Amino acid sequence: MTSIDDTKKEMRAYEMARNEFYDFLDANVAKKSNGQFDFETSNDLNAKEVYELFFKLDYQARKVRGLLIEARDIKVG
Repeated sequence: MTSIDDTKKEMRAYEMARNEFYDFLDANVAKKSNGQFDFETSNDLNAKEVYELFFKLDYQARKVRGLLIEARDIKVG
């Protein structure tokens, strides 16, 4: 079983990847008056950069998911 410290490390890495992704969106996508991202009026985004940031976020999310499944002995599939 994965230690609590290793789990915390992976959770921090997930939060960092998530923050990096949203920081990129905040810097590159205009917002509507309600605070939601306005993708319709924003300039084109660098698809490679978006993919790289999303991949890091998704990778960490899958790692954390695996830790939760292991910790709770969840049967998936």
